Amino acid sequence: MNRRDFLKASGAAVATLALRSTAGAGQRSNKKPNIIFIMADDLGYKELGCYGQKKIKTPNVDQLAAEGMRFTDYYTGSAVCAPARCNLMTGMHGGHAYVRNNSEVGGWDSFRGQLPLPAGTVTIARVLKKRGYATGAFGKWGLGEVGSTGDPLNQGFDRFFGYNCQRHAHNLFPNYLVSDRGKVTLEGNTRGLTGQTYGPQAIADELLKFIRENKDRPFFAYYPTVIPHLALQVPEEDLKQYKGKWPETPYKGKSYLPHPTPRACYAAMISFLDRQVGRVMKLLKELSLDDNTVVFFTSDNGTTYLKGQVDYEFFDSVGPLRGLKGSLYEGGIRVPMVVRWPGRIRPGSKSAHAAAHYDILATVAEIAGADTPDDGDGTSFVPTLLSRRGTQKRPEYLFWDFTGYGGQLAVRMGKWKGIKQNVRKNPDAPAELYDLENDISESSNVAADHPAVAARIEQIMLEARTRPVNKKFEFGRYSD
Repeated sequence: MNRRDFLKASGAAVATLALRSTAGAGQRSNKKPNIIFIMADDLGYKELGCYGQKKIKTPNVDQLAAEGMRFTDYYTGSAVCAPARCNLMTGMHGGHAYVRNNSEVGGWDSFRGQLPLPAGTVTIARVLKKRGYATGAFGKWGLGEVGSTGDPLNQGFDRFFGYNCQRHAHNLFPNYLVSDRGKVTLEGNTRGLTGQTYGPQAIADELLKFIRENKDRPFFAYYPTVIPHLALQVPEEDLKQYKGKWPETPYKGKSYLPHPTPRACYAAMISFLDRQVGRVMKLLKELSLDDNTVVFFTSDNGTTYLKGQVDYEFFDSVGPLRGLKGSLYEGGIRVPMVVRWPGRIRPGSKSAHAAAHYDILATVAEIAGADTPDDGDGTSFVPTLLSRRGTQKRPEYLFWDFTGYGGQLAVRMGKWKGIKQNVRKNPDAPAELYDLENDISESSNVAADHPAVAARIEQIMLEARTRPVNKKFEFGRYSD
């Protein structure tokens, strides 16, 4: 039996034992727990009050943290949108995932969508649907155009509403949004800076409608919101609370729409998202679902590097972390993770357990009492959520393979972090090595001082990675 097969077999055995223990923990309710997974878009590690943000108000997410668990060492699966979503949905890290970069299908302005997940892909939605869950996705998909094998309705979801194509989501006052496989026109919108119908508001409203409609059965609501990804757009009423609060330099560029008060708008966008979280929590209480619903809140990657639009230094968006979106340094991939589950998760708790988006499939499968696929890369962190001391399985490492931005590989192994950049041009360059316990800013490369650790990380980078199925994708962009 080779190493990969051994890990699969042992993982399946652990999952079986975990499922039995979770069933015992969930005897309080005869109904399977509802699961809501909220994922912000380009939200930095330190852009929430509960993570130390001082300027932007996020009282509702802060309340989630006060009533649940806050993770300090949680990671996305990749440094940009589409691959991060693939890692999350499939439970595969970048070395085995089908999608490893943002990849377009069709013309740049077609809004057809991104590289589709293959038919038969095991996704969170499919796993939960087999357990009788209603499944809905509301927000940004980015894993296959409407009608393709990657269409959310072909990947286990009963309902989809939002932006199928992630570039379509670059405007928050769009002409239309996708509803299942059709289009819903948004009145009064011209894809300008403002409009009559704010896309994120319409999406949040559909999310709440889905929860109401499925209140009498277990449901999985996936809410990959498009906020605070650019362009800078927010309703005027939401902008008012920050307008005039700080000195501003208007953004007049062309990468996204211009905005006269970028700082105020960015803060208002995050506060708008926080308000939608508050609406969800209020509805759960109204429907008496609060005690039997697990709520996750996280981000798909770190803050954007487009400083003229998002002033990450002013907001201290990633704190002491190095790097931003598009980078496998900590600032690009370490993200917030807050989980609330009344009666199970200890209020106000904090965990330094290192986990990543590709652990979510195994985690929610255990929560739902579902079988965990034995070929996944993830490890359930339910024992950590339930504070079961000594029972949390800890994989040897976390792994990232990101073909974008020159090609990057990274490994976290305990306190050690190894990273390779510009792999396409220089695949044989030695890995940088950082001691995160003593150097969270990744400022001092200590590979020469710890050659055995550096060598093991180099070995993992070779062992943990398979070639992408689509050879075109090896080079970063995909077209049909």
